[in-house]
Amino acid sequence: MHIQQLDLTHFRNYQHLTIRFDDKVNVIIGENAQGKTNVMEAIYVLAFSKSHRTTKDKELIQWNENYAKIEGKISKRKQSFPLEISLSNKGKKAKLNHLEQRKLSDYIGALNIVMFAPEDLTLVKGSPQIRRRFIDMEIGQIQPVYMYHLGQYIKILKQRNHLLKDLQRNGQTDRTMLRVLTEQLIEHAVVILQKRFVFLKSLRKWAQDIHSSISRGKEQLDIQYQPTIDVLEDTKQEKIVTIFQTHFERMEQREIDRGTTLIGPHRDDLYFYVNQQNVQTFGSQGQQRTTALSLKLAEIELIYQEVGEYPILLLDDVLSELDDHRQSHLLDTIEGKVQTFVTTTSVDGIDHRTLDKAEIFRVENGQITN
Repeated sequence: MHIQQLDLTHFRNYQHLTIRFDDKVNVIIGENAQGKTNVMEAIYVLAFSKSHRTTKDKELIQWNENYAKIEGKISKRKQSFPLEISLSNKGKKAKLNHLEQRKLSDYIGALNIVMFAPEDLTLVKGSPQIRRRFIDMEIGQIQPVYMYHLGQYIKILKQRNHLLKDLQRNGQTDRTMLRVLTEQLIEHAVVILQKRFVFLKSLRKWAQDIHSSISRGKEQLDIQYQPTIDVLEDTKQEKIVTIFQTHFERMEQREIDRGTTLIGPHRDDLYFYVNQQNVQTFGSQGQQRTTALSLKLAEIELIYQEVGEYPILLLDDVLSELDDHRQSHLLDTIEGKVQTFVTTTSVDGIDHRTLDKAEIFRVENGQITN
């Protein structure tokens, strides 16, 4: 799988850009604030229909313009097809092979990508929200139906939280609507929980082997999913439903007092252990970075296992954050099999045969040359 061509119109600092890419490694060199990361962001939006940098689509539209468009020509399974994302004040449109997709879950997954940026190095020690987003985006692109259940869950969760605040303020005694929303929430929560367990079981297998290799066999990685209810990977669906129902019944008054939903996938977390020690709490910076790198490389292999083709890898200013050993392991892993985009201020100090064969682009003030 690779992107053959990218066309941007009124996107960030690009008035118009048409750029063709090598199917192996593409290095985009430039000073900060010139537009390197904007190219990466455009590819990300093309894949997921939303940015990894902002939740406000209007920020993606060039100043004084009323729309932005991202178009990509994709090669996948020996076929070529176009993708298009249009953003305007009227909303967002996603087109797959020239056909507008009414549901984003029908669009996401057409282009598979793995992004690795400096902020991903905080995946281990950062907030639980970062880790939940990591899980959701990766499951979503290999199982688009997951995005449907996640979207429904978030929608019902907002309604439920709004009702809880009303009950808190007004002291109403009729909780019929709350219990209806609770049942609807549980329906989607169970699917999300099960799919997360299955995904993490596969991710764990790949990440453990990769982490052992990077650490030269000295470290053993383990990943544990931590839900807000007492369930395990092999807990049956009916049992999960019953456990959720019991917990929500028990927590009902407390949730009204707090005005928010206290249990569910929106509060779950991941724990990482190296040699049985919690990496978030006790791990060195090096161990935390090795864990993050292992997860990203495991994503690549997992997507290949699920889709049958390697995803596109975006390395946004991350190579300079890794030491020589981790750099080499990353570049050795992708060599010759993954279309890769690298942004950097300079390739000086990055000595690897993969970059020697790369297509080099230079960016300055929204203009790209090669």
